[in-house]
Order: sequence, then structure tokens, then C-alpha cells
Amino acid sequence: MIRVSICICTFRRPELLRRLLQAVFSQEGFSDVLEVVVVDNDPAQSAAQVLTDFGHQYGNRLIALALQTPNISLARNAAIHAASADWIGMVDDDECPERDWLLNLFSAQQKYQADVVFAPVVPEYQNAVPGWIRRGAYFDRRRLLTGTQIRLQDARSGNVLVRKQTLTAIDTGSPDAGPFDPAYGQTGGEDSMLFRQLDFAGARMIWCDEAPVSEIVPVERATATWLLNRSFRTGQLYMRTELACIPLKQRRKRAVFLSIKAIVQAGAALLFSVLLMLFAPLKAFSWLRICVSQLGKLNHFRGRLFAAYGEK
Repeated sequence: MIRVSICICTFRRPELLRRLLQAVFSQEGFSDVLEVVVVDNDPAQSAAQVLTDFGHQYGNRLIALALQTPNISLARNAAIHAASADWIGMVDDDECPERDWLLNLFSAQQKYQADVVFAPVVPEYQNAVPGWIRRGAYFDRRRLLTGTQIRLQDARSGNVLVRKQTLTAIDTGSPDAGPFDPAYGQTGGEDSMLFRQLDFAGARMIWCDEAPVSEIVPVERATATWLLNRSFRTGQLYMRTELACIPLKQRRKRAVFLSIKAIVQAGAALLFSVLLMLFAPLKAFSWLRICVSQLGKLNHFRGRLFAAYGEK
């Protein structure tokens, strides 16, 4: 009996996918109760050869799907609907877990009777990544004590175990739709929206610090420009998801409050960035990113969102 379905969406990363599949199929204690669902979301089906190779080795324990419309929400939904297990593990195609990853996730789930278990994503830098990027820790994400109840700011789909019934209980208006909203499928933010819905529905969401995955940081992302663009987009998506979850009658008031707050925070962050520039440039850049994120929140109201998925 299949106990857990690992759902992976991939887009033009065949060699990283190969590395991930090797790690997933090597999980301790799950050799006979694990299936992997991979959705190739590249119109050119760049993952086809990798999936063929692993299909020959693992047979029906690998479910390979192709979705030619680049949309991360549709790809995630296709994977979830194809999964047969009661538990869904989600991991990104540029990540890689240790051999005890699933053991630790399920141990935390059982100990804390959780519906959703989140775990760390740790940066793995390519050799050519500049030293200032590493020292600045701009790709690091905060870690928590195991068992800590998760706040929405720490809820991401890159390394998570979730009860399938919890996902399918979300009302999408159609049994074949969701749980991820396709409207966020190219801009990102689909995972933020989903976990907001689960939080509102009362799902118990906790952290497991013993189940990290590593995430490749390619050299093309290790630039000031990429990081600032990422901060700007994060601000946009925060405002979009925050307002989308508020009743229409309250939305205008909330939007005004968040806008004023963003203006104040942007000004303060810019001031700190300037003051720190000469004697603490790494911290100055962190404050600059905070400033840019606040500007992204304000830019949301212009209605133009940057696509972050489906392009290479």
C-alpha cells in the first residue's frame, strides 16, 4: 500500500530532476510504500528522457505526466490529483533531500498530530557564486524549533508534507479544480494563497527542523539585480494575497492601511541602507531589499505583476 506520494513539478531542469529522483527513491524506510508523481511543465518536454530512464527502473511507482501550458498551479494540481496516497510530499525540482527526510517528516507529523509539516530549505551555492552573496546570507531562510506552529510567513511549498484530505477539502467550486489557484500560476504566490486557506480552515501546521532539503543557487541568481527583483515581486505578491483573503467591504480600508505602512517602512529602510552603506555594506543591501519589497507592495495597485514562472 502506497503511504506517501511525492509530487514534483519540473521545468527545464532535467539533470537536477535526475538528482532529486535518485534521492527520493533512496529514502530510508519507504522503499515499498512510496510513489513519485512528476509533471513536466515544459512544452518541449525536456524531462522526457529522465522520466523514461526512471520509469524503466521503478515501473508504476513513477507516474509521469506532461502539461504543456506553463503554469505552476495547474502542474501542482495535476500532480495532486494523480497521487494515490493519503499523504502528499512536495519538493521543488532544484532541491535535494537527505536519506532520512521522509522519516523525520512523518516522525514530526505523528508526534504533533499535524495536518501539514514544513521543513527547511538550505541554499547550496554553485562554485562561482560571489563571496558577498554567501556572507550576506540573502538566500537563507529562518529555521524554527521542531513542533513550532507555523505562521504564514514561513509557509512554502518547497519542502512540505501535507494530508491529501486537507488539500482536497478546500472548496474550489469544482471537484476537478484546485487546490492551487491557476490565477497565480505564472506570477507565483499560489502556495501562499493555499496555505492561507488551510490556516483559515483550521489545519494544524507545524515545523520539522530535522528534514532539510538543499536548494541549488545558480550563479545567474547570485546578483544584486536578481535579488532586488525578487524582493520587489515578493512585495507585490504579499499585497495581492493579503487583500484577496479579505472580504470586499473591508478590502479598501485594509489596502489604505497597508499602503501607509509600506510607505513608512520603505522610507525607514532606505534611510538605514544609506547610513550603513560605508561601514556595513552587506547589511545595507539587506535594508535596501526591504525598501524595494515595500515598493513592490505599493506597485501592486498598478495591476502589473511580473511573471516568474514559465520563462528561462
